[in-house]
Amino acid sequence: MASNKNLHSAKDKKKDEFYTQLTDIEKELVFYKEHFNGKKVFCNCDDPYESNFFKYFALNFNALGLKKLTATCYRGSPISYTELPLFPELTSEEKEIRPPYKAVISDTSHLGRDGAFDLTDIGNLLQNDKNSCGLLNGDGDFRSEECIELLKDADIVVTNPPFSLFREFIAQLIKYDKKFIIIGNKNAITYKEVFSLIKENKLWIGVTPMSKEVYFNVPQSYIDDAIENHKDRSVVCVDGKYVARSQSIWFTNLDNKKRHDELVLYKQYTTAEYPKYDNYDAIEVSKASDIPMDYDGIMGVPITFLDKYNPEQFEIVGCTYNYGRPEEWAENTDMNPSINGKNIYKRLFIKRKK
Repeated sequence: MASNKNLHSAKDKKKDEFYTQLTDIEKELVFYKEHFNGKKVFCNCDDPYESNFFKYFALNFNALGLKKLTATCYRGSPISYTELPLFPELTSEEKEIRPPYKAVISDTSHLGRDGAFDLTDIGNLLQNDKNSCGLLNGDGDFRSEECIELLKDADIVVTNPPFSLFREFIAQLIKYDKKFIIIGNKNAITYKEVFSLIKENKLWIGVTPMSKEVYFNVPQSYIDDAIENHKDRSVVCVDGKYVARSQSIWFTNLDNKKRHDELVLYKQYTTAEYPKYDNYDAIEVSKASDIPMDYDGIMGVPITFLDKYNPEQFEIVGCTYNYGRPEEWAENTDMNPSINGKNIYKRLFIKRKK
């Protein structure tokens, strides 16, 4: 049993080594600039020497008006100790296990202004007396007591958390009442813990469209495995470099203008165009753009509706999972939607507010 547990742990860790590209970070975070002024940002799954989140906030520290930037990495982080000499007091054996550490930035006056950001810039940042880089006492896991204390001190968390621990990561952010912008797999929408937050308007989708394919930098071993085992769709060559592709989206509880854009409705309800499901009193709407302007009942829409979701215009009342059953429906209602005996893919249930 122990060996199987270790095997699954190794597989999960491998799947979690997805590094967000700087261009994707820039394209999303530009919509939240006003939220960062005077705030302390925590990147709690980020090696400063590898993380593009750390790079983004270091480069834009003054432009955003940040008060403090903190980044932590976990023990055994693949990039740690491979780029610059860190902590010369450690023995070679200690460095081999790559102890976790944190970087705390309060001043970026030592950072060059040429628009580039390399290892030398990081070194200059950490040599500034107002900044620091030190070893953590624990393993650097975001769930460790040490990292939780850093979380409590932060205002906003911005990172790409381990996909295999996404539920726990979200739960921790909610427990400590933190603002956040994080990236995760699109399927996380259907997690019970995540959907309940979306329904209660405590979490929503970011500005980047859900249909946009996101590319990640990954270890070479991931690329080799994908090619060797003919998992061709999991990697793609972009500008001569292989990257991983993923159906990932942004999750946040920071407001943005897009989520208040009203969806223009122009179609009228007809029984022919909007059939009812076999198993419950709701109509099927196959595209968000086809939502009828004159139907007041419950409608089933694709999950991609969340791209258009305006909480002032619509109410989310459920989804096609048992935990997403609308309150007015009986407990024995079959939550697998079908029309004329044909099953329909995952749906959200919504109602118009106006």
